[in-house]
Amino acid sequence: MHILTIGLNYRTAPVEVREQFAIASDRLAEALHQLRHTTSVMECVIVATCNRTELYAVVDRLHVCGHHLRSFMDSWFGVSTRDYVRHFYIYEDEDAVRHLFRVACGLDSMILGETQILGQVRDAFLLAQREHVTGTIFNMLFKQAITLAKRAHSETAISENAVSVSYAAVELGKRIFGHFGDKHVMVVGAGKMSELTAKHLHANGAGKVVVVNRTLERAQALASQFSGEACTLEDMSDYLADTDIVISSTGSSRYVLTRAQVAELMERRPGRPLFLIDIAVPRDLDPAIEGLPNVHLYDIDDLEGIVESNLEQRRAEAEKISRMIEQELREFGLWMKRLGVSPLIRALQDKAAAIHEETLASLFNKLPDLSERERKVIRKLTKSIVNRMLHDPILSIKEMADGPDSDRALELFARIFQLEVEPDKPIEHVARVEPFAPAAGMRQNLGEELPRKVAARV
Repeated sequence: MHILTIGLNYRTAPVEVREQFAIASDRLAEALHQLRHTTSVMECVIVATCNRTELYAVVDRLHVCGHHLRSFMDSWFGVSTRDYVRHFYIYEDEDAVRHLFRVACGLDSMILGETQILGQVRDAFLLAQREHVTGTIFNMLFKQAITLAKRAHSETAISENAVSVSYAAVELGKRIFGHFGDKHVMVVGAGKMSELTAKHLHANGAGKVVVVNRTLERAQALASQFSGEACTLEDMSDYLADTDIVISSTGSSRYVLTRAQVAELMERRPGRPLFLIDIAVPRDLDPAIEGLPNVHLYDIDDLEGIVESNLEQRRAEAEKISRMIEQELREFGLWMKRLGVSPLIRALQDKAAAIHEETLASLFNKLPDLSERERKVIRKLTKSIVNRMLHDPILSIKEMADGPDSDRALELFARIFQLEVEPDKPIEHVARVEPFAPAAGMRQNLGEELPRKVAARV
């Protein structure tokens, strides 16, 4: 058995390509069943978000399944994957497991360390489980990935520092005000960055929101998102006295607020701090405002400096998570190896039990006068002999399965005891599981240009 991941994401494909391979949430179950019934696919999970579409599969014959997976994608998405092959990546076995762990932990996300992807991976797995398209391997793997991601976020500080300008503005505001419960926000301009910052402030409890813009209609459209008020630039001064936070991004060639205006404003609100965020280029707010008492002025460079500093902290935390991932990867590899031992042990036990029963039947035929009690005693003693004879070989093969040459050990074990296990049964019935084995010919079946990605280390 092999684990395979094929997909594309925001790094490898622009949005116009990702759109071609998007899967609507109401069709995910249907896609899962079609993928599960694709030749060579034994288990599957699909992770589909706005930033990525990834197919995870347990396959029995890696060297031929590339063709079958490409046929599934061509059929499901209605486009030829050959036209987009350069945007796809493929991970096999160990790299596939590492990639899933990194995705779940937020190390492969656009915003390093974000937690939303964990919920998306969990939901994808739970849906696949409900649809009965997962089995022994993915039930173990995805539960381990989800548990690891939760531990990574609880044991490190990767998600504690703001890594976007809008979040950085909120973080600064919290340092100044502590909370936003009774604070009034003024948004000057209706740009995207102003809108995002206002949304984050509003989500963190900011009270009244006033949107100021040259055209009243645009101001009203943005204000309606926060149940706020709208006004034009000419009427801006009427609201400033009650404002605690100003976010400005107008594209104006002149200052929207000058030092003199703010100085006069602060005289009317003694003791109340004013938080000014200037994210316009050229700047909307007079830099001389910075020297006024109880006024906190930040421009786009200040915020980006905070973001970069926080990103450095997140990268340091990501290194800790990468080490956790490598440990979990080793543990999953050991589990896979031991999983391959179980069918062999059961085959040996079944063979021994059959020989035991056959021998007892022959013995009882030759000694027909034995009492029922004597038969029970003989059965119990001979079964004890069989179990004791099996004990050391079973213990040894379990230990050898954890070693570096486990595949050869399993093969030799099966040969010594003449064990036969059907090769194409589901995982619960196969004699050998080949964890992280090389996959010759896989890429050629998916397309010669398909990149074989190795999970990037942060």
